[in-house]
Amino acid sequence: MRARWSSRLLSTTVPPIWVGIVVAAAVIAGETLLALLFRHKSPGEAFETLYLFGILVVSAVWGLGLALATSVASVAALAYFWPGGHFEPFSIDNGVIVVIFLIAAVFTSLVAGLARKRGIEAEQSRDNLSILASQQQALRRVATLVARGVSPSEVFAAVTEEVGLLLAAEITRLVRYEADGSGTVAGAWSRTGDLVPVGIRIPIGDIVAAPVRRSGKPARITEQSPPELPKGSYSAAGTPIVVAGTLWGAMTALAPQHRPLPEHTEARMAEFTDLVGTAIANAQDRADLMASRARIVNSADEARRRIERNLHDGAQQQLVALGMQARAAQESAPTELVDLQTELSELVSGLTSVSTELQQISRGIHPAILSEGGLGPALKSLGRRSTVPVSFDVVIEQRLPDAVEVAAYYVVAEALTNAGKHAEASEVNVGANADGVNLHLSIRDDGIGGADSVKGSGLIGLKDRVEALGGHLQIVSRPGSGTLLDVTIPLEAGHSGIS
Repeated sequence: MRARWSSRLLSTTVPPIWVGIVVAAAVIAGETLLALLFRHKSPGEAFETLYLFGILVVSAVWGLGLALATSVASVAALAYFWPGGHFEPFSIDNGVIVVIFLIAAVFTSLVAGLARKRGIEAEQSRDNLSILASQQQALRRVATLVARGVSPSEVFAAVTEEVGLLLAAEITRLVRYEADGSGTVAGAWSRTGDLVPVGIRIPIGDIVAAPVRRSGKPARITEQSPPELPKGSYSAAGTPIVVAGTLWGAMTALAPQHRPLPEHTEARMAEFTDLVGTAIANAQDRADLMASRARIVNSADEARRRIERNLHDGAQQQLVALGMQARAAQESAPTELVDLQTELSELVSGLTSVSTELQQISRGIHPAILSEGGLGPALKSLGRRSTVPVSFDVVIEQRLPDAVEVAAYYVVAEALTNAGKHAEASEVNVGANADGVNLHLSIRDDGIGGADSVKGSGLIGLKDRVEALGGHLQIVSRPGSGTLLDVTIPLEAGHSGIS
């Protein structure tokens, strides 16, 4: 109870002065009433100490000015009711009491003021620590997203929300600078929860992103409300986003003028924009790596196509022609020349065998059926040649981008080969469907399991091929439980030229 009253008296928030006046008057009236009641029981008792209590309370809460007025009013009340019933301003006794009350008021006010100052400093320190802790937690959450390598759009959404909540802003935006002087809203957050358009071009001449672009440094201006906020003026702050040494865009925040953005806003935002820059740079590095891997895969596929065409149009055709000539020579040779007939027959068989083998090699290099009939027929042709029985659940009604079909073909071909050579499987199930956005493949066998892409078996190359298209290949292969290859390849990879 004592601690609660002490905290109220020394609160860092001072009530309005009119409340102090009312309290002082009420306290003096109450003290006087108590003194009159007790005077009948103890006529000779002095009641100066009773009035002193009210002065101490007022001086502790409202400070020296009101405490002095309360002291004078208390002495007046005391002198009026005791001992002669009237106030004598120049009385020595009253003067002494006034001095004592004033000294008590001054001393209490000074002590209370010092305590209140320390309280304010302590509250500010606690607030700063709380803000710092909140900021570190927010930074940790964003840094985790960046470390996980999520898409920049996810990072943008997280950063704008974290900064908006941290700064108590109304709107935060990530603006990417464009060559024509405009900006694209790459990420946004609103306190009201209203959707802020992302991906649209906006003029930046009148918003804080403009001085940030001109100077490459943080800026703060008064900005008129965007369409998402009520009309009026807003306190706006912006911080540059730099990617690989180049100014990429700006992080901006708006708050009402009557509740401006706090101090050090720009410094706090800068810590988040550093993470944004890192996320963009990482995404660009990943995109460059994927593009490089895609070029390698595309180059290899083009080489396969050229070899397949050259074999088909060159060596295979020549072998077919030689076989026909040998068969014609065999038919025109005299039947009595048995040795010659035998040699010609062996020559025809040899040429036919070489042609068949070369055709199989050509088909393995780049299957003609894939180019002619598409993925569905090509997969079924793999099933017919597989040494393990294969069941299909293929729902693909249209041709897919060439790069996607080639990648899927080789994934299934490698999986069927592994099932026959290593998995000791008795059955393989192949599922494939395209939903307009991705191609989904699943290849499951009932073999011994234990497949691991780290150990090779052609799976590393498949993983690289799929990831080069922005896809994902997951292998589930517990010992004794068979092997599942789950593959997702985005169809846009083939349309965008990544092949």
